[in-house]
Amino acid sequence: MHNQFSEQDRQFMQMALDLAALGRFTTTPNPSVGCVLVKNGEVVGRGFHFKAGEPHAEVMAMREAGERAKGATAYVTLEPCSHFGRTPPCAKGLIDAGVACVVAAMEDPNPQVAGKGLAMLAEAGIESAVGLLQEKAELLNQGFLKRMRTGLPFVRLKMGMSIDGRTAMASGESKWITGEASRRDVQVERATSSAILSTAQTVVADDPRLNVRWEQLPAAVQQYYPLSSLRQPVRVIMDRQHKVLPTHQLFQIPSPVWLVSDRHQNPRDFPEFCEKISLNTELNQAYLLALMQELGQRQINTLWVEAGAALAGALIDADLVDELIVYIAPKLLGDQARGLCHLSNLTKLTDAPLWKLSHTMQIGDDVKLVYQRKHKLKK
Repeated sequence: MHNQFSEQDRQFMQMALDLAALGRFTTTPNPSVGCVLVKNGEVVGRGFHFKAGEPHAEVMAMREAGERAKGATAYVTLEPCSHFGRTPPCAKGLIDAGVACVVAAMEDPNPQVAGKGLAMLAEAGIESAVGLLQEKAELLNQGFLKRMRTGLPFVRLKMGMSIDGRTAMASGESKWITGEASRRDVQVERATSSAILSTAQTVVADDPRLNVRWEQLPAAVQQYYPLSSLRQPVRVIMDRQHKVLPTHQLFQIPSPVWLVSDRHQNPRDFPEFCEKISLNTELNQAYLLALMQELGQRQINTLWVEAGAALAGALIDADLVDELIVYIAPKLLGDQARGLCHLSNLTKLTDAPLWKLSHTMQIGDDVKLVYQRKHKLKK
């Protein structure tokens, strides 16, 4: 199918993908979608989805195009929706506007759509094609796509370490291993995440806010993502032993906190934006899977994990991590310093989990490595 697309088609779809990326900070739980309307080789409408409940990308593009949408080709990064949700179906909107052709980067795996949008277009006599720059489109919405296909969020585990793989001194001192540029990059990663997962141990030890500091985002991001639109990710804290206190800095930021424990909840009184979640499962791999399932049901697309070696290792052992984000600082801490993660029962190299290097980037004096899971761990 890819052979049917011209270089010009690719350019217009890339334009739509660039537009879609502008919504990556705000669209969750929806996917990030961009749309470009082209007539006689000229772009007549552009749009992207900014926030759940607000107009979809196709609607924004049609508004800009007006009457010029009639007879145009729509390049859209995800199959137009066919159902009534918070907004009307985009497939019907394109039909009503008289669009002649729709090129979609990929089908929407949402069971409410899943080919129905394309079928609606076909019934109306509108030509459509799918698969243009699909890999790029999938990369843009990894979290949404995984949640639609598996019911689980896309889990990204962040780790900061020295050259020799250490995360803290033996005393626990860890501020700061990585440089300021890396910490600013973490703000961007947090901002694109639906939720941040950490533990009570981390909260007690570091007293973090685990929020997005808008002032630390790059100026280029601030231009299209104003402070007034700032979306704070949900802070999810595993607190089985009820160590979290209302006085911790988490609660100085009035945005959602979910405290996760077993059947016995933390008895303390917390602000209204704090919700207590009970999981009736022992602390093991089943518990972690149950937590991911709960987060998936709560429409968490992308989960950013900032925690210590114990949770990092447990998530890897449970085969629940989709991506590793490793920041390496130009320091050596020695063999007495604390290690990166605790993995259980690894006695042979053949049992070691394998990862594929996705990309690297120098950030200040640090290096950022991104790895994607290569295969399932052997149980």
